[in-house]
Amino acid sequence: MKNIRHTGIVIGNLEKSLHFYRDVLGLKVQRDMLEQGEFIDNISDLKDVKVRTIKMSADDGNLVELLWYKSHPRKSKGAKEICTTGVSHIAFTVEDIDYEYKRLKEKGVKFHCPPQISPDGRAKVTFCQDPEGNLIELVEELNEFMKK
Repeated sequence: MKNIRHTGIVIGNLEKSLHFYRDVLGLKVQRDMLEQGEFIDNISDLKDVKVRTIKMSADDGNLVELLWYKSHPRKSKGAKEICTTGVSHIAFTVEDIDYEYKRLKEKGVKFHCPPQISPDGRAKVTFCQDPEGNLIELVEELNEFMKK
């Protein structure tokens, strides 16, 4: 494996999810397209697929891909627990987690808890949810000599 190319997130509400990842978290839209035809049918193992794919980048160039299946909508089973089998969460490094916690909370983003210092003192961490209930981890890397 050379690198991680992107993280794909299937969404049910396009406008809410796009608003969250673009306007609230600050990711930048790099590409927005409607995919359909034999190629996407084959790789998705579905028939007559129409999926809107929005590739978004963080400041470091890492990508999140939002996938809205116009042709095959599925209902979410609600907020996920961190221990649910499958992809657990996506993590973002932030400069100032206390600032981001306050800013996002004011925008109505639901958090598990206020930011917590990790047992080794190297990071301050919290989890929140996107509009679909997917878990987002926010991490501020601390000076390795900082203690609780």
